[in-house]
Amino acid sequence: MSNQDTSLYQSAKKIWRTVVKEKPNRPYELELQLELHKRLLHLFQPGTYYYYIFNIFQAELEFVSPSISHVLGYIPEEMDILRLLDILHPQDKPYFLEFERRITEFFVSLPFEKIPKYKMQYDLRMRAKNGSYIRLLHQAVQIDYDEKGYYRTLDIDTDITHIKPEGTPCFSIIGLDGEPSYFNISTDVDLRPSTDPFTPKEREVLKLVISCFNSKEIAEALFISPHTVNAHRKNILRKAQVRTPQELIRKAFEAGWV
Repeated sequence: MSNQDTSLYQSAKKIWRTVVKEKPNRPYELELQLELHKRLLHLFQPGTYYYYIFNIFQAELEFVSPSISHVLGYIPEEMDILRLLDILHPQDKPYFLEFERRITEFFVSLPFEKIPKYKMQYDLRMRAKNGSYIRLLHQAVQIDYDEKGYYRTLDIDTDITHIKPEGTPCFSIIGLDGEPSYFNISTDVDLRPSTDPFTPKEREVLKLVISCFNSKEIAEALFISPHTVNAHRKNILRKAQVRTPQELIRKAFEAGWV
């Protein structure tokens, strides 16, 4: 690891320590919690993905799923937080640090009861074991926390190179259960709630469209008729001001709608 990456790690660690001051004085049953948190993996995966549990206090990865080998070419035993930072694209490292800073600021100011109602996401490029760079959609939710601080997150990294092969990293904080969202956040302005132009059902259809579901599969997944699905798809294209699904997918990622 280079001196620059060591400095990146230390800077990131200082940011993470703003949300946790001390080690929790209680046990954490990782295996049991993994089964519980796997239900969160439906958040959004438009491609091949892996997931891990990040211990914020210790600044280390406690678990990495075997599927990381399908995405980055590494086996779980080869991956730790230092390697994860090392393989970040050099041009994306400043974005990573700023995104993490904004995320911690947001969660520190959040009322305790609203912690489980938000997920954060951003995209960055990472170097696979074969030397090629791929773009990952990074999503995370808090899974271990109390009134004293935040201890662990469940993180999902999905390969979206086929959807967003190039462009500036995008950062969003997504509200769940009716909470406001903050889409495509600029790093130099205050967080202000924003909305996408879609209804809740249209958002569900949009996510499935991006995940390459056809209308029949969307109808079956959402328990609605294919006719209703097609109506939603037309409305989504109109509201997004695009003509094709390909344009819709590209704009959805650029605008941070997913």
